[in-house]
Amino acid sequence: MPFTPIHAEKLSNAVVDQIEKLILRGILRPSERLPSERDLSERLGVSRPSLREALSELEERGLIQRKAGAGIFVSEITAAAFSLPLIDLFSRHDEAVFDYLAFRRDMEGLAAERAARLGSETDLAVIEEIMTRMEKAHERRSGAEEARLDADFHLAIVEASHNIVMLHMMRATYQLLREGVFYNRQELFRQRVTRSDLLEQHRAIQRAILARDPDGARKAVEDHLDYVEGAMLDLRRADHNEAIARQRLEHTRGS
Repeated sequence: MPFTPIHAEKLSNAVVDQIEKLILRGILRPSERLPSERDLSERLGVSRPSLREALSELEERGLIQRKAGAGIFVSEITAAAFSLPLIDLFSRHDEAVFDYLAFRRDMEGLAAERAARLGSETDLAVIEEIMTRMEKAHERRSGAEEARLDADFHLAIVEASHNIVMLHMMRATYQLLREGVFYNRQELFRQRVTRSDLLEQHRAIQRAILARDPDGARKAVEDHLDYVEGAMLDLRRADHNEAIARQRLEHTRGS
C-alpha cells in the first residue's frame, strides 16, 4: 500500500492529509479496503490513538466508512456524482447513450493527448499491461472479461493524463457504464469481427501513446469511439428489425 511514515507536530492532521491526497489522486479507489488499524499505524509510523483521531475525522468528512467486522473502506464518493433519478433517466433514453459517447470522445481524446505528453513510464507500463490482458482475453474468446478490461484500459489512460478533476469525473461515468446504465458493453463483444476491430483500435491508441504522439493518440480515441457509436446504431437497428420480424411471424402463424 502507498503509505509513508508521518513526521509532523500533530500526527493526526498529517495522517488525514496523506490519506486525503491518496483519495484525491485516485490512488486509493472507491470501495477499496484499507489495512487494519494496527497495520496502518505501523506503516504510517503513528500511535493508534493518533490514527483513530484521523480516521474519525475522515469518516466525518464522508471519505471513509467503517464496516463492523469487515474493516475500513474508502467511501463510494464517485457514486454520488449522479442522482438516482438522473441515472434512471440515462438508462431509459437512447439520447443519453449517444450524448455519453460524444462526451467520452471529447474527454478521452483530451486524456489520451495528455497521457502521450505527460504520462510517466510507469503510467505507460500500466496501459501496456492492461493491453496484454485484453489480448489474452481475446484469444480465450472471453467477451465478458474483454469488456471489463476495455473500461480498465480507458481509465488507465485518464489516470495517465494526471488531471485530478478529469479522473474523478470519468471514474464516475465509467462506473455507470460498468453497471450497464448507458449500454451493455458485452453486446459489442458478442461478434468476433467486432471484437477484433475493437482490439486493434485499442492497440492503435496504445501505440500512439507509447510513441508520445498526442495528435495521433487523440485521433485514435476519436476513431475508436466513432466505431463504437456506429456499432451501437447497428445494434439498435438490428433489434428494431428483429422486433418487426417477430410481429410478422406471429401474424403469419395466426393467419
